[in-house]
Amino acid sequence: MNREDFPILSTGIIYFDNGATSMKPKCILDEVSEYYSKYTANAHRGDYDNSLIVDEKYEEVRTKTKKLINSKSDKEIVFTKGTTDSINLVANGFIKDILVENDEIIITKAEHASNILPWLRLAKEKNIIVKYIPLNENNEVTIENLLNTISEKTKVISLAHITNVIGDTRPIKEIGQICKDKGIYFIVDGAQSVPHIKADVQELNIDFLAFSAHKMLGPTGVGVLYGKEEYLEKINPQVLGGGMNSTFTSAGEVKYKSIPTALEAGTPNIEGVIAFGRAIDYLLEIGYEKINEYEKELSEYLREKLNLVRNIEIYNKEIEGSIVAFNIKGYFAQDTAVFLNKYKICVRAGNHCAKILEEEINVKNTCRISLYFYNTKEEIDKLIEVLNKQEEILDNIV
Repeated sequence: MNREDFPILSTGIIYFDNGATSMKPKCILDEVSEYYSKYTANAHRGDYDNSLIVDEKYEEVRTKTKKLINSKSDKEIVFTKGTTDSINLVANGFIKDILVENDEIIITKAEHASNILPWLRLAKEKNIIVKYIPLNENNEVTIENLLNTISEKTKVISLAHITNVIGDTRPIKEIGQICKDKGIYFIVDGAQSVPHIKADVQELNIDFLAFSAHKMLGPTGVGVLYGKEEYLEKINPQVLGGGMNSTFTSAGEVKYKSIPTALEAGTPNIEGVIAFGRAIDYLLEIGYEKINEYEKELSEYLREKLNLVRNIEIYNKEIEGSIVAFNIKGYFAQDTAVFLNKYKICVRAGNHCAKILEEEINVKNTCRISLYFYNTKEEIDKLIEVLNKQEEILDNIV
């Protein structure tokens, strides 16, 4: 689907590492080039034509993002460096200040490092408790297990909408309602979901949503933090400097600007944000429903074909989604990935920044295939053909 829009795909690579980052269509490349060649200026700094053009384009993207996730106001959209930056801002600028000793934060062992490490640090700094929801036999979160984990001390639940190794889609709407009813802050890592499915923050009862532009066709170094306005207003800015203050004096009196500007100190990734806006347009032009339908078809085809490969072990066999984690028995994941690269097939190998997932699936490293709408069945056929040459893996390493 739309493969002709992606120049890099004409080089002959078969790219199955979309969970790490996506390829970029030409319109995104053009948007970046246009900023640098036609109207370069800083954002929210100047009173001349180019600067005013930048301001308008930059803020247009905030509005596009608001509409994409159905937030109530542009003020609820903060541009960051990425999902990791967004979650850290919430953890250190908001959650840290409301927790007291023995309060609880609930996550799972299937989370990405960016949704584990900030909470583990807070556990040490604030003497609070990090609890893990037990996963079922398919490594999924169930409402029953969640409810059994919640206690009167639970203050925060922070979960990925779609996980980056198992690839399961969590029941976010139901969890959001539980959090709302119990007065628990609900934080959602949308890095793997927003590029593929519509995420309506109001419908899903999400308090904070974090996601990254580079996983949804946009440039690297751009992320989004959505937060309910009343919560963003309480965030203690973690980066201080130009652009985010209204005034300061030598006596130490400082007044911050209103949100979201107060949380966007310094010169932002201007061309990245503007190009991200074009990425949003591009995805909406194709349509999320069409993307979902095609990716489901592609995923079913991939799983059907993989099941026919000798000596393959699939760790999320019962999960529907665009991510498959597997190994070829008898070979290290990295060796399999290096072998596939010989045929210009790109997959991810390792623990995928989910290092404690090993405690759930009993394997440290896996190969991960993550699909996007520009992948094809023909590419999957080539993958299967190469995987059936697995006796060559050792020869390739030696």
